[in-house]
This record gives sequence, C-alpha cells and structure tokens, in this order.
Amino acid sequence: MLSKRLFLSSVVLLVLASFLFVDSVDASSMMWSRTYGGAGQEVAYAVVETSDGGYAIAGYTNSSGAGYDDFWLVKTDANGNMEWNKTYGGAGSDIAHSLVETSDGGFALAGSSLLVKTDSHGNMEWNKRIGGSIRSLIETSDGGYAIAGIDLLVKTDEYGNMEWNRTYGGYSLVETSDGGYALAGVTNIRINYSDADFWLIKTDAYGNMLWNKTYSKGVDCAHSVVETSDGGYALAGSTGFWFDHDIWVVKTDEYGNIEWNNVYGDGNSIAHSLVVTSDGGFALAGKTDHAGAGGYDFWLIKTDADGSMIWNQTYGGAEDDIAYSFVVTSDGGFAIAGETSSFGAGDSDFWLVKTDEYGIIPEFPSWASLLIVVVAVVVVAVVYRYNLKKLRGWVAA
Repeated sequence: MLSKRLFLSSVVLLVLASFLFVDSVDASSMMWSRTYGGAGQEVAYAVVETSDGGYAIAGYTNSSGAGYDDFWLVKTDANGNMEWNKTYGGAGSDIAHSLVETSDGGFALAGSSLLVKTDSHGNMEWNKRIGGSIRSLIETSDGGYAIAGIDLLVKTDEYGNMEWNRTYGGYSLVETSDGGYALAGVTNIRINYSDADFWLIKTDAYGNMLWNKTYSKGVDCAHSVVETSDGGYALAGSTGFWFDHDIWVVKTDEYGNIEWNNVYGDGNSIAHSLVVTSDGGFALAGKTDHAGAGGYDFWLIKTDADGSMIWNQTYGGAEDDIAYSFVVTSDGGFAIAGETSSFGAGDSDFWLVKTDEYGIIPEFPSWASLLIVVVAVVVVAVVYRYNLKKLRGWVAA
C-alpha cells in the first residue's frame, strides 16, 4: 500500500512538473536577454519598439565599420533575434545617442555631429552633419526633426535641412502638447562641475526660450525629461558629489515649479532614462553598484504617481553593465538597452533585456520546476527498486 501511494505521488509530481515546464517555455518567449557585438566595443544608447513588434537598437561599434567608432543600428524580431545590422560613419568617431522609428517606417539616428535617415531595412537615404555634440532626437509633428545637444537646439525639415537653431540645449528633448519643446540638461557643466544643476528649458515652436528653471541638491545632472498628463514635467538624472551619486527625480508643474522630488540609491547610481507608465506613475532605468551581481548593474525602478518606489530590479554579472535607454513595450513590460561587460563576445556588447510588467525575467527552466522533477525522479526510482526487490522475493519463494 505504501509503495502504491509513493508511486501515485511520484506520478502527480511529474505531471505538475510538466505543467511548470510548459509555463516556463511560454514565459521565456516573452522575457529574455540578448547580446550583440564583436571582438571590440559596442555600447547601445537608444532602443525603440518597432511597428512590427520587434526592436531597433542604436549606439556605436568599433568592431567593424569605416572609422574608429561608427553608428551601429541593430534590428531584431520580437524575441530579440537579430534580423539585420548596419554601420554608418566616417573616418573619425561617430556615436549614435538617439534613435526614432520614423512615420514612413524607416529610422533616424543622431549623435556626435551626425544625423542619418534610413529606410525600413537600414539602408541609408541621406545624412547631414549638424555640428555640436548631439544627444537627443525626435521626429516632430510636421514630419521634420528636432535635435538637442549640450549647447544646441536644431530644427530641420524632413530631409535634414536646417530651419533654425539655438545656442542652448540639453541631454533630453520632447515636443510638448502646445507645439513647443522642453529640454533637460545641466547648467555650469563647462564652467565649474561642482556647481552643476538640473536645467529645464521651455521653448515655443520656433525654439525661443519662454522660461527656464534650475534645481539644485548637490552636483546634479538631468539625463531625461517627459511631459506628464497634467501638463507638467518630470526629470531624472543624478545628484551627489563627484563619484558618490544617487538617482534624483524632480516633478514640476507646467511652469517648472517643483511639486515633489525623490532620491533613490545609496551611492553610485544614475538614471539615464525615464518614462511615464500607464498607471500614471513612472519607471526609470540606469545603473547602480550598491546592489546586484557585481560592478555596475542595470537598475530598473517603478514608482507611483508621487515618486514613491513600488519595486526595483537589477540585472547584470560580475563586470559593469549599464542601462542607457528603455521603453514600455506593447505587452506592458519593459525593453532595456545598454552595454554589458559581463556577457557577450567583446570588451563590451549591446545588451537588450526584455522583462514583464514587474521587471522579472523568468529562468528557463525555473528552479522550482527543476527541483520538483528531481524529487519525482528520486521517488519513482525508490518505488521501482522497492517493488523490484519485492517481486524477486516472491519469485524466489
């Protein structure tokens, strides 16, 4: 009777394990990580979810191309498998910091002093040398482009021809609901780094400054800005002193007056990208070395509408892994892009991490299902040996 119960229990455990394995296969098809790169160095600074459900990632490579560093554009399917990749650039160093999928299904990349427009397969249609140090690019409502750099704001037509330019800028740029622009960056960076502050600039549709605000907590640098549903703004970056930084998020009203601000981290943490989530809260991605597997790790933080942390996740290995860009995906999860020195083929590689809505990447297979299988196999083996020994005893008798 005991052996029969053990046998039935082992069968039940095996059935349960099979269901867990099926579930983990389904989950892992939506949540995964991939690296892309060669023997040299690759860093991804921008990611978008494309209209076909895949992803496009932009940054630079020195493993291939025409110059020391070249723009590198990688297109993947929905599971992160590379479909194609292209390099763009000259003999010098060209580093793409920003990427958009354009209304015609192609792509536009910008960085260093270069703006590149491609078709949907990454074939270059045209390129323009804009000048300055480009950090942010958007496609504007009139079909042209707006470009921001440390000391410049440029508006072009759909072919990259300059329409106007201004001598102030930032690291992040959005077109606002009134047709103007908002830029986030840092003040005094070229004068005295120790006096650096968050800087928020609001312009009209022609780049004329309407107002600007600075926000100070220590040595501060804003890397990302979004317009919020209430007409205000949220900025994310870092605050601290020299090499001891924490993530800082500032929420303002429509005129740049602070409504709240929050700090996250415990030293050496920086937010590079910020998004508004469907629940009215925020998510931010960057790097931290106060938690995780080792060195710097990707850090993903989810907050409520008031900036209170709901959850956070780290991703990485023994070396440095830094997130620079991310998006909320159509399934409600997140796709995070950056560089990894822990995994991949070279000094550093593009790293794309896909998570669920809680920032989870399930293991494949899960340790829970593996443990159940091991236990079930052991039980079956014990029952089999017990019954076999008992049967031999009957035969001998």
